[in-house]
Amino acid sequence: MYCKQRKLIFIFLLFALCIYGQQEFSNPIIKGGYPDPSICKVDDTFYIVNSSFEYFPGLPIHKSKDLINWDLIGYGLHQESQVNSVVNLIDVQSDGGIHAPTIRYNNGTFYIISTNVYFDEKKQKAEMINFIITAKNPEGPWSEPKHILDAPGIDPDLFFDDDGRVWYVGNQQPEDPNFDGEGEIWVQEIDLQKFVLVGERHLLWRGACGGVWAEGPHMYKKDSKYYLLIAEGGTSFNHAVMVALSDKIEGPYISNPRNPILTSRNLSYDNWVNSTGHGDIVRLDDGRYYMVLLGIRNEIERGSNMGRETFIVPVSWEREPYDWKKIKYLWPVVAPETGRVELQNQLIFDNSNKIISNGFIDDFNSEILNLNWNFRRFPMNNIFQIDSKKGLLNLFCNKNIIKERGRAALMGFKQTETSFEYRAKMFFNPKDEGSEAGVSMFQKDNNYINFTLIKQNDNILVQINAIKDGVLEDSFVSEINNYKGQIEFKVTASKSKYELSYSLNGKEFIFVKSLDYSIIKSNGYTGAHLGVYASGNGQISNDYASFDYVNYLIKTK
Repeated sequence: MYCKQRKLIFIFLLFALCIYGQQEFSNPIIKGGYPDPSICKVDDTFYIVNSSFEYFPGLPIHKSKDLINWDLIGYGLHQESQVNSVVNLIDVQSDGGIHAPTIRYNNGTFYIISTNVYFDEKKQKAEMINFIITAKNPEGPWSEPKHILDAPGIDPDLFFDDDGRVWYVGNQQPEDPNFDGEGEIWVQEIDLQKFVLVGERHLLWRGACGGVWAEGPHMYKKDSKYYLLIAEGGTSFNHAVMVALSDKIEGPYISNPRNPILTSRNLSYDNWVNSTGHGDIVRLDDGRYYMVLLGIRNEIERGSNMGRETFIVPVSWEREPYDWKKIKYLWPVVAPETGRVELQNQLIFDNSNKIISNGFIDDFNSEILNLNWNFRRFPMNNIFQIDSKKGLLNLFCNKNIIKERGRAALMGFKQTETSFEYRAKMFFNPKDEGSEAGVSMFQKDNNYINFTLIKQNDNILVQINAIKDGVLEDSFVSEINNYKGQIEFKVTASKSKYELSYSLNGKEFIFVKSLDYSIIKSNGYTGAHLGVYASGNGQISNDYASFDYVNYLIKTK
């Protein structure tokens, strides 16, 4: 009943927005942990792909007609056969996995090029494998990954020139680095029939401002000039977007004297958004240009639990009023009115309205798992089962627990706002000692909050374990009286605290504990997930938990 009422409220809000309309939209345009956006346009539809790191499915793909309302339509890495020696998402380390993809379209085919970063513990060495997947339909299916050999570095780009040639744009550490972390951009022609690099490799640019972490390249062509856009400064407070141009793709490249063309490094650490950078540019049919990029909202302690998200800014083009060679190059100017990413913005298309998400609901009435669900790494077999006839998600208590490079019965969807209410109704009648199930809020293998029931000494206990940086930050355990096999968990989040409570009848809630919000603050590449968890805690078990629904309600400010 609760879930159905939420759906009716959600539909009403969408209807009201369509009636009254809006004149503005707010950044970010894709909320939650969706960093490193890359964009392409096909006919009247825009597509964005983002990094997914150790999570599966990998390479989330959104589409939009108006650049402000985005629908998740699928993933580039979505099937078991794609997880192989090229793309290892089985025991990949935290913050490893799929980095900084580029999406492009050419002659009826979509291409995604990306990097899988895997740290080999035996070799004590990080292996970076660059690969390409293709599809006729961006919703999938996507092809098996094609490993591009002899392609060092990360964050590759594909550039389709107007003469029919295709170029791989990559980065690497120079053979003669001037300092640790110096990056260098290179380009080489690629044969997309054989997926091999051909011809001579050309070294292009080491960046504009010292070249610290020069990466994330994207190549464009405008008015017969080649523009090389890169990220620089590292993906934190000094993050920035730089640009250079050349008459030839092989170079030499001239750095824009006004670099960086976008950054928040010159703003207060307490500006509403920080760490802006890693952009990709798209041209609209009417000749306007926009850039999508990543940033971090300042929600708590100069960061947020959502991590790095996708933002958008306008781009114009201007000629240099003066340079000593009297050439007056045409350069992109990002956010030309203010020079920074703004929270509130004028609509990009006059006939569009920003549809504000009210949250996420899943009552498991579909035979297919909702696209919003993610797993940390490729899930083991028999982790979950959907009983669509009963509207239940069955999550099995295998022996695994949450640990670094491990795979547990843990699944979740992305947190998109700081203030929310998260509920989940669970049926759980464990027979085995140590069987545990409930809800989880998680960032990493060493950064999570589990709010669960566990069987100990033939008793059912409510338990909380809050892990921060691998250390038990806080905990709670207490026996439940009159437990009859079902429970509803509730997590209410504000800008500073999580309030955890539960109900055995769906009406009266029992407060359990308040936890500091910073426990699962994003300290790295990814944002937080809200989800469900089950475990036998090292024991082989046939127990399972059945979830009737999950309800994630965003609280308006």
